[in-house]
Amino acid sequence: MTDFTQFPPSFTWGVATSAFQIEGGASADGKGPSIWDTFSHTPGKVIDGTNGDVACDHYHRYPEDVAIMAGLGVDAYRFSMAWSRVQPQGKGAWNEAGWDFYDRLLKELESKNIDAHITLYHWDLPQGLQDEGGWLNRDTAYHFAEYAAEVARRFGNRVKTIATHNEPWCTANLGYGNAQFAPGVADLKQSIQVSHHLVLSHGLAMTAMRKVGSSAQLGIVLNQWTADPATDSEADKAAAEFEYSRSVEWFMDPIFKGKYPEYALKVHGDNSPVVQDGDLEIAHQKIDFLGVNYYFRAFCSTETPPRQPECKLGKTDMGWEIYPDGLTELLLKLHAAYELPPIYITENGMANPDTIVNGEVPDAARIDFVLRHLKALNDARLQGVNIQGYFLWSLLDNFEWNSGYAKRFGIVHVDYATQKRTLKHSALWYRDYLIQQRPQTQLNAAHAA
Repeated sequence: MTDFTQFPPSFTWGVATSAFQIEGGASADGKGPSIWDTFSHTPGKVIDGTNGDVACDHYHRYPEDVAIMAGLGVDAYRFSMAWSRVQPQGKGAWNEAGWDFYDRLLKELESKNIDAHITLYHWDLPQGLQDEGGWLNRDTAYHFAEYAAEVARRFGNRVKTIATHNEPWCTANLGYGNAQFAPGVADLKQSIQVSHHLVLSHGLAMTAMRKVGSSAQLGIVLNQWTADPATDSEADKAAAEFEYSRSVEWFMDPIFKGKYPEYALKVHGDNSPVVQDGDLEIAHQKIDFLGVNYYFRAFCSTETPPRQPECKLGKTDMGWEIYPDGLTELLLKLHAAYELPPIYITENGMANPDTIVNGEVPDAARIDFVLRHLKALNDARLQGVNIQGYFLWSLLDNFEWNSGYAKRFGIVHVDYATQKRTLKHSALWYRDYLIQQRPQTQLNAAHAA
């Protein structure tokens, strides 16, 4: 695919990572353990038997990684903070050495004129809080708000945005619903209650950060998809309606409408969450931006075995259908249903079985994937959706949760034995694409350094 889509000069171009997937330094300088440290060290939990102790060693190699970003010419870097690095137990004493690491990272980004977009929580709850019930314990939401306020107090005037959560759907459904992710619980009722505590914690954190006062835009990042029935059967259509309601509307409705979707509540029945008076008022408050992570659509079949999509554009190395049209459809559907703030596409990318060939890493499939999705989001933008930026997932190959190091999402190849970084063809393409997007005079001189 060779189509070139021109975006407005103000459009933000970035790359994204998360703390546990790249930082390493698992116990460095006073960091406490997280649930992913515990989970990844539990035999049988990670497919290839690895853990995140070293990952990409970003904790020690961040200057090199920021230099790579500068060379790509990106405007922005989205990353998460490791809560247990700055507050080892998730409550109580702060760890100044942990704060110092993020201070150094921010200074490095500032020196290259790269805007920082922080995510407070990307699934790595301090183990100390898990020992007290984790997200099933309502108190965790209040501890999270205290952590959020401290981040805003220290860094709120140095970063562009602060997102409370990344993909709370995954925390609830993969962490508590099917045990695929940490902490490894398989209990539907618990997962639904956890989802409510996450929504509550978002609202509490928003209030706490606003009280501190900062220049950062505040919001949340949700993974979302359309849900298409596999056939015209009533059963498939009902399955698709429920999938969209329990996944997308389940988090959007409390935030934007102050209530849970009635259809999902009806189907959940006795598994519906315990909601205290005032909880939904706390969740339902203005946010400055919405982050949307999009990778695939839901294809809903009630047949046995389930009918599969055609996958006309193939699948990623995760086995996910490549379906860029779903991004346009999703954005337009959200636009019609909610009064939305500005949107960032905060994650989009693909796992590809990349290998080094004669010193290079060809990944034409990833370039095609990104181009198609950029066209799809621009189609929605031209139809009135206020989309302000795009963050490619991911900058680096990294620890891909329960897949370990077997799946490569990065535009930069990482040799985990040596930590050598090699720019893939997609990274070189992204650099050239950004040059095309804006006049050379708009490129920051630091980016070319």
